[in-house]
Amino acid sequence: MVTPFRPDGTINFDVAIQLAEHLEREGVDGLVIGGSTGEGSSLSDKEKLELFACIAGAVSVPVLAGSTFADTARAVELTSQVIDTGVTGILATTPAYARPSQRGIKEHFAAIAQSTELPIMLYDIPVRTGRKIAGTTTIELVREHSNIVAIKDASGDTVTAAHYKAVLGDDIDLYSGDDAVLLPFMAVGAVGIVSVAAHWAARDFVALVSSVEQGDWERARACNETLAVSCAFESSESYPNPMPSKAALRALGFDVGQCRLPHPASDDVLDLQAAELMAALRATRA
Repeated sequence: MVTPFRPDGTINFDVAIQLAEHLEREGVDGLVIGGSTGEGSSLSDKEKLELFACIAGAVSVPVLAGSTFADTARAVELTSQVIDTGVTGILATTPAYARPSQRGIKEHFAAIAQSTELPIMLYDIPVRTGRKIAGTTTIELVREHSNIVAIKDASGDTVTAAHYKAVLGDDIDLYSGDDAVLLPFMAVGAVGIVSVAAHWAARDFVALVSSVEQGDWERARACNETLAVSCAFESSESYPNPMPSKAALRALGFDVGQCRLPHPASDDVLDLQAAELMAALRATRA
């Protein structure tokens, strides 16, 4: 979920609650707070803890806290405090920038897992972090830490995902971390997605996942085709995520504000694209 900001740059907790409640009504099964789409790297520890508690107290669906950093000690310190906010679990992201070895990645996640009783979803996103979690590393982590129960895989590597899912079976829940490849990830055993475009297209993602669960692959492919425009809109070189998401939500009437630097404020081109996309989706659903 995006993090709404006021014009002065502070978090708009009232709008955050409104958005969380709206997404729950749209059919999402959970919310990730303070992740990459939530501009987690631009939030202070204090802001994160306040936001975790705010959203966990506002919805009935599970809330995952994006409480980790490339700094292992800081990630452990904040994650150990998260349980008091009422969240359901942790989204633990591969350390960015440092580009550690697989041994370093494993020890980083192990330290986080040992710092909390909460269930943990690993987050593999090499385009942001510079390192992929190897399949063998995932297997070892899940086998050695009972609270590592899921992975958000945004690597696009369905071959590796299929391998560790086959080895681990029900010991890990696989989620696609990239909207555009949800369908192929479900074909190798994913149970769902941690989504960006679900901010405005949640019902379509719910329909796609439900279709696969029911074995209706023809309908699933149709849902995937419907989502293609939203997937293309959600991030680009000129307007990287979460800029398009905030533009889309503003077009839907949510006062989410602008992004914090290093993401710049939106411009007329992006706002027009967002308005046109939301209008097209409304017309399709009508």
